[in-house]
Amino acid sequence: VTHSIPACISSMTINGKQLDKESPVSIFAVNKCYVTAQDGTYFDGSGFAALVREGYKVRSDVNITLEFRTTAVHGVLLGVSSAKVDAIGLEMVNGKVLFHVNNGAGRITATYEPRGTSSLCDGKWHKLQANKSKHRISLIIDGNLVQTDNPYIQSTSADTNNPIYVGGYPADVKQNCLTNKSSFHGCLRNLVLTKGQQAELFDFSRAFDLRGVFPHSCPGAEH
Repeated sequence: VTHSIPACISSMTINGKQLDKESPVSIFAVNKCYVTAQDGTYFDGSGFAALVREGYKVRSDVNITLEFRTTAVHGVLLGVSSAKVDAIGLEMVNGKVLFHVNNGAGRITATYEPRGTSSLCDGKWHKLQANKSKHRISLIIDGNLVQTDNPYIQSTSADTNNPIYVGGYPADVKQNCLTNKSSFHGCLRNLVLTKGQQAELFDFSRAFDLRGVFPHSCPGAEH
């Protein structure tokens, strides 16, 4: 076994002597334990998760579903880009959810604007579905559909070949379909990308780069 245990460990004694957890000699990627925990992955607002090292190809069609909960009004949800302009991006800006797509001819955006600025940032779980089908894009938040017209109907394929960045991205990485750099602070779960009949559920513990991201448990209340 080469990976860490996604769990809380408490009151460890060796040869009758209790280990001092408060002043370790070294510590790496160890977070607080939670009094109440929920399924999901916790993003502390400082980093990101990087998936599919060899690059994810969006091309003509992709359907993205995930659930999120946050109290922050800004934050990157997901981005897949290319070295050119082709890219897709999902982000929260001022409490709105934006889904950007550039198939090469220009960026188009579907925007979900809730009634109140904080209604998606209430710390409760919300369901998101973002769909790109050739030149058409749509966004469904908690069952509410938003569609947008795309003037570039000849351009249908987002030729991406970069990793999927979730919750943020490194400073030296270009993202052509994200407008803000704020890392997501909150919890995400059930991230699924579907192409045709093929659905892929992403396990954040298998990310090739994790910074400020803690898979498998979300705090209900911190302890």
